[in-house]
Amino acid sequence: MSEQFREQGGAATMDPGVVLRWATSTLMTRLCRPQRQARLRAKVERARIKSGAPHTVEYFHQVDDGYSHLAAQVLQPLAARYDIDLVCHLVTGPQGANAAEPELLLRLSRYDAFHVAGEYGLAFPRHDAAPQQPLVQQAAAILAAQDNETFARVATAVGQALWAEDEEALAQLARNHGVATSATVRERTAAGNARRDTLKHYSGAMFYYGGEWYWGVDRLYHLEQRLHSLGADREPASPLLVPRPDIEAPVLRDNGSLTLEVYPSLRSPYTAISFDRAVSLARESGVTLAVRPVLPMVMRGVPATRQKGMYIFWDTAREARAAGVPFGNFYDPIGDPARRGYSLYAWACQQGRGVELISAFLRCAFVEGVNTNRDKGLQTVVEQAGLDWAVARDIVGQPGWEAALESNRLAMYEAGLWGVPSFRLLDPSGKELLALWGQDRLWLVAREIQRQLGARR
Repeated sequence: MSEQFREQGGAATMDPGVVLRWATSTLMTRLCRPQRQARLRAKVERARIKSGAPHTVEYFHQVDDGYSHLAAQVLQPLAARYDIDLVCHLVTGPQGANAAEPELLLRLSRYDAFHVAGEYGLAFPRHDAAPQQPLVQQAAAILAAQDNETFARVATAVGQALWAEDEEALAQLARNHGVATSATVRERTAAGNARRDTLKHYSGAMFYYGGEWYWGVDRLYHLEQRLHSLGADREPASPLLVPRPDIEAPVLRDNGSLTLEVYPSLRSPYTAISFDRAVSLARESGVTLAVRPVLPMVMRGVPATRQKGMYIFWDTAREARAAGVPFGNFYDPIGDPARRGYSLYAWACQQGRGVELISAFLRCAFVEGVNTNRDKGLQTVVEQAGLDWAVARDIVGQPGWEAALESNRLAMYEAGLWGVPSFRLLDPSGKELLALWGQDRLWLVAREIQRQLGARR
């Protein structure tokens, strides 16, 4: 065992949970290091050059998924801009333990795609209800009949007809491009799912290149930058097809009439890299900040596979580097550490330091590698938050905080959200203006605040 493990009390207890937490933390810290990514990328590129293989990008399309329709709209531009072989697969949505809330996820994909499409120069209609199954099946049959080249060419039109519920347009596409039998659709979808599973992922709207995954249009900038660095960009002086949106500095300032609700978790990597930015956004734009912490999904009984967990931590590290946010020296606060932290939140709020407590906890757990399960580690959190450990140590672990977190969870679900970090923007009367999931969406929250303020002028 390492010296760090002994110092943090693992050797003294040899409790299986402590050992597992330490081992997981050590592994994820190593996986998140940028040097490791650079080494793996270099290894992949050497192997590609040695074999004479082209730059091959694989895309995994889920017909009834809003995010996949956004991704479909960049397939042709991507293949034209970059010197790649584009391989297209049909897949279903996440399966088994990777599908925490499948119906909510599809509903969110429609809502979210509608709100982000125009910001990316893409199109997605408002579509509250799921598309009709016969139309989904027809769309899948058309796409299953295509090869890689025609798939990229046809996917946008098929998606447009599907989401417009335009039966005649789908019928015309079927006449023009052919349809596959039901058996062929099943075979192609099963093959797509198998390929995705082999490559260790679970979701639709995903791009894969050289050992790394890129989620839809929101992560395409990572892929574009990588292809550019490899000399595969046919237009190296041109802007990226889908650049990463910035959280724009506020021009107009509110007087507290709007409210930004932030739903964080003390064990969420994505929360760790976005919480401070969300707080800064609220303060700089003058909106009222309401922090509503919730239990981590795995502590609410929602299963999480190793496959999913690995991707989340690795992707968070990549997003943190892009945003210039520290992340990666990790000591997993799952279970008792998170509960101990939550037990202090109401008291911290009474001292006017609730935001600071959450910020300090996330920083210690995800940036400084502090073991928050020990009093020494939690003392570090409390003192970094500007609070008195002599008082806090008598409060740690006391019950009574659970009801507030459950109330927050129910409010989050009522808004059609279930993961963290989530954000709700409310008007002066408390009416919801926007409800979004993910650190990816802070830029959109910032823009909506400015739109709301601008509309009042």
